[in-house]
Amino acid sequence: MQIRTAVIEDAKGIAHVHVNSWRTTYQGIVDNDYLDSLEAAKREEGWRWKLNNLPEREQVLVVTDENDDICGFMTYGPERERQLPHEGELYAIYLLEAAQGQGVGRQLFARMKEFLLAHGHTALMVWVLEGNKAEQFYRHLGGQERERKEIVIGSRTHNEIALVWDDLDQLGD
Repeated sequence: MQIRTAVIEDAKGIAHVHVNSWRTTYQGIVDNDYLDSLEAAKREEGWRWKLNNLPEREQVLVVTDENDDICGFMTYGPERERQLPHEGELYAIYLLEAAQGQGVGRQLFARMKEFLLAHGHTALMVWVLEGNKAEQFYRHLGGQERERKEIVIGSRTHNEIALVWDDLDQLGD
């Protein structure tokens, strides 16, 4: 597996991973009707726009397999809600099931840490949907619960958990 910075031509592959990983990651958590309604073609437009208008302080990485097909992605940058200048935020990380459990997540986190530190961030946060198995991965890397909030996905209310690393230098240690 290879990790590289995304380019606009990756929008279709990212959208495919986005939809398919949502369907597996959130199966049993989010309503099946909502998951079934997700369409890669609609997500592709959004990803094409994002990649074409990506701010300098944000980055999107893609993970490719031996056939150069996209099997994962990660996007991050400055913290968005409270706009804390020292805090970076992991916006999204998704891997197809076949790419999970191979150490790619740790490699992505290392690349993210390097980028965020280079852009003046000293802390990190991520919002994770309660019930998502990734919560344990984040906690294993040192993420500490800071707060919770309710969000609506489809027709149901869910809890999101903010996990925080107060010092990026401690990420994963």
